[in-house]
Amino acid sequence: MSMDIGGGGGMKSEPNVVPFCDILLVLLIIFMVVTPMIQKGVDVMLPEAGFTKEQPENPPVVLAVKRDGTVYLNSEIIADRTQLKDKIADAIESAQDKVLYFKADAELDYGTVIDVLDYAMEAGVENVGVITEQRTEGAPQ
Repeated sequence: MSMDIGGGGGMKSEPNVVPFCDILLVLLIIFMVVTPMIQKGVDVMLPEAGFTKEQPENPPVVLAVKRDGTVYLNSEIIADRTQLKDKIADAIESAQDKVLYFKADAELDYGTVIDVLDYAMEAGVENVGVITEQRTEGAPQ
């Protein structure tokens, strides 16, 4: 076993990758923690359904109603429901796909759902897609 003592060996040109690996691992952990928290649109607890179809990746017009009755159109809060009809009509008119995607909280009052859908029908919406979660096997019906 030999040991090099002294300065006769010259400079080493090997990169030190340990700090680089540390940084990559920290970034990986950050992305793993943050990614599940990122959700598109309005945070609504959707009801479950047994028979669902795949929805488009980025639906053009999404109408969402939270548990407290707050209405959102494409993530924009609609404070006055009298404006809802006009805003839906403008959004549907500018959308390529003339479908309104609707999502409502599972705990929401049924009357509120019907009121909001009535505004959509008055705005001229003919096709409504209801967004739900896929029911897991063995879940109560």
